[in-house]
Amino acid sequence: MRGHPMFGDTLITGVLLLLDLSSAGEPFAKQHPVVYWPVGALLVLPVVLRRREPMLTAYLVLAGGVLQLITHGSLQDPSELIVRGGDFAIGVALYTLLAYVGRRQALAYAGLLLVGTAVWSVWRVHDAHEGWVLTFGALLIYSVCWLLGEFMGARRAYDEEVRQRLKLMETERDQHARIAVAAERTRIARELHDVVAHAVSAIVVQADGAAYTIRTDPDLAESAVRTISATGRDALVELRRLLDVLRGDSDSGDERAPQPGTGALPELVDKVTGVGLPVTLELLGKLDDLPAAVGLGVYRIAQEALTNTLKHAGPGAAAAVRVQRVGGLVEVEVLDDGLGTPDGLGTPGGLVAVSGGNGLIGMRERASVLGGLLDAGPLRAGGWRVRARFPVRTDQHSTPAPAGAPADEQLDQPGSADQRAAGAW
Repeated sequence: MRGHPMFGDTLITGVLLLLDLSSAGEPFAKQHPVVYWPVGALLVLPVVLRRREPMLTAYLVLAGGVLQLITHGSLQDPSELIVRGGDFAIGVALYTLLAYVGRRQALAYAGLLLVGTAVWSVWRVHDAHEGWVLTFGALLIYSVCWLLGEFMGARRAYDEEVRQRLKLMETERDQHARIAVAAERTRIARELHDVVAHAVSAIVVQADGAAYTIRTDPDLAESAVRTISATGRDALVELRRLLDVLRGDSDSGDERAPQPGTGALPELVDKVTGVGLPVTLELLGKLDDLPAAVGLGVYRIAQEALTNTLKHAGPGAAAAVRVQRVGGLVEVEVLDDGLGTPDGLGTPGGLVAVSGGNGLIGMRERASVLGGLLDAGPLRAGGWRVRARFPVRTDQHSTPAPAGAPADEQLDQPGSADQRAAGAW
């Protein structure tokens, strides 16, 4: 019925036709069939289109009522037809306008019906008492149709509002899903960058060393090739884990190994040292009970900083990694003594403001997700420095500092225990 509204309207039209045919035996119908049947068709048949064309249907029915008023009944012959079963179509038209079009159009239509009813009761009804009874009956039918139209109109408006809200919720759900997908893609891209950039940088350094020493020192070249092989295998394992997560077909416990944290920093330092970059590691404070997200952030920032040192520091460079926890704050700092600072750059704090490539952007994003800050850039004395600071508990973000405040001050606002701990730095 809802999917095919004309089917239900056809049933209503059939009922009205049966009511109208019940008065076909009246003397007026037998004496004036040329008038009786066209007027009945004009009253009843437009109801088939009442929901598709409600305004057209209503005024076609009204035209049939006007023709009935003009042609049916007579004061001289009370036996002639005054009311017929098809007249109920007028009430159906009033209901349809109110439920499917609007109250203003229904009021205008009701006003025309009242005028027509008054003219009919005065002009065509032969007896005053009968006229009052018929008028009251007509008004009662109009009132019932109006109440039904108000109820169904309000119900349809409520259903439409619910549909709009559901549509809005579906749109918001799709938007949240797209945002979540984009965030997940960014996270996966960051993980892939960390894994691939570190491994490829180490492989390139070792391959260059092997190319230079393959004739003069075959043993050293062989060691470099072995390091390349081991680094490549480790990178493949990491990539396979990430791809298994993407495919969702990883069921073994080995492939679901935990993400690296601060406990994996010595192994990272050994690998980087093994590819030709001397690195010293300093771990201060209680770092064993850091949350997994914080530990992973510390490891990835150190890994990316050392990878950048391998690629850009130049020959003979060395690096130092320091991770320190004081109270509710953790700091990771990576320094190297590679190539110097470009001329004319420098700040009172010793760092040069740089925009950074994808690696620096990824490190800043990690620090921001953890509720902290990261600054990176060349030092005036030469070398490069990367420092990130963030709270141990990532759900307690620092109080924002005024616009333009130095990076160090933005974490040193008074308030929580994490901010008060920053005073010890």
